[in-house]
Amino acid sequence: MTKMKNAYVNRVYDNLEKKYSHEVEFLQAVHEFFEAIEPVIDEHPEYEKDAILERLVEPDRIISFRVPWVDDEGQVQINTAYRVQFSSLNGPYKGGIRFHPSVNQSIMKFLGFEQTFKNSLTGLPIGGAKGGSDFDPKNKSEHEIMRFVQSFTTELSKYIGADEDVPAGDIGVGGREIGYMIGQYKRINGPEAGVFTGKPVPAGGSLGRTEATGHGLIYFLRNMVEEVGETLEGKKVMISGSGNVAYYAARKVTELGGIVVTMSDSNSAVYDPEGLDLDTIQALKVDDRERIARYTEEHPDVTHIEGSVWDADIDADIALPCATQNEIDGDQAQRLVDNGVKIVAEGANMPNNSDAVKVYRENGVHYAPGKASNAGGVAVSALEMSQNSIRLQWTAERVEEELETIMNDIFQNCVEAAARYGRELDYAAGADIASFENIVTLMQIHGAV
Repeated sequence: MTKMKNAYVNRVYDNLEKKYSHEVEFLQAVHEFFEAIEPVIDEHPEYEKDAILERLVEPDRIISFRVPWVDDEGQVQINTAYRVQFSSLNGPYKGGIRFHPSVNQSIMKFLGFEQTFKNSLTGLPIGGAKGGSDFDPKNKSEHEIMRFVQSFTTELSKYIGADEDVPAGDIGVGGREIGYMIGQYKRINGPEAGVFTGKPVPAGGSLGRTEATGHGLIYFLRNMVEEVGETLEGKKVMISGSGNVAYYAARKVTELGGIVVTMSDSNSAVYDPEGLDLDTIQALKVDDRERIARYTEEHPDVTHIEGSVWDADIDADIALPCATQNEIDGDQAQRLVDNGVKIVAEGANMPNNSDAVKVYRENGVHYAPGKASNAGGVAVSALEMSQNSIRLQWTAERVEEELETIMNDIFQNCVEAAARYGRELDYAAGADIASFENIVTLMQIHGAV
């Protein structure tokens, strides 16, 4: 990692690196954030006396626990789970639950750190948290998933509540898993309307929540495109992933006249320069949870790409990484630049590593970080909390209007914050600066806690 110029920023980061040298994802997130806010620290030397940065990078608490469950063969299995309650400065802890073999404390801390600032950008009263387990739902039966989720929720339920910590879904956790969590929580604690978000609509979920992250990403992207005097009409868009974020982003791109040329899963990708058939993608990935390689059975003329879509030479205007953290490295980012990509907006959390972000900046690519561009999901989760509190359900149209307004406001706040420090059209810097200013204000209001 490159050294920063401000002595206070460097000292805090160096101490953090010594303390958590093994937590590479967390350190990456903090370093990128510190680089962006360094001009703010330069203007406010008093922040050192108040230990603003030291307090900022340590979560309120980290909960770690084992999850025992019984598979279909009667064998007891053990997984590890976490809940990182990073900051309640802005309201109840809020952030998703991830089930994936890669889950560890570093990833949970980086996600909780990012979530704190993302949630601040929405303008809604929610703090930051993240949780999950190294449980892999792939190739598990329905009953195995249910038994695991019930065991997981039994322990998690001690630390959450509608006014304390409100989890939602993330990778590997959708409406099915949230439904099992609600059932087990009620079994232990009785009915409590707003303990989880991302719920199925009949169980108190919000209309429009499933689509929210993907739609919000495209509302932010539309602002980016319009800022440089263009539209999405006719633009070729590469998308990675094929889950809810990727799929609904693809639908919204198409609705606004763009052409989605790639989608992928963890094994491979499909590419069609004329645009993918999203009805086939829906049938395979959304409805049946099949591998995307089967797309070629109905569309034999498309190109099937083994491995990462970012390793292929594909002409495109826009890239939307919507799969997972650090899916694009510096070499892959350079390939995007060489193939004509001018805009990158993150649908996943930190899908570009530090080398990739450096490539974008050196080549004038307009780049939006996930804490801004994918904030639509948590924004509608907060709206779901509001609906649960008043025991009313809003129409899908009202939710969509609220989402669009929130994403437009986030974009404008990023633009204005970046401009204040001479970083015009640097949406990453703008997002970090705007959210940092919000959080520091709350820290000063609350005192040394």
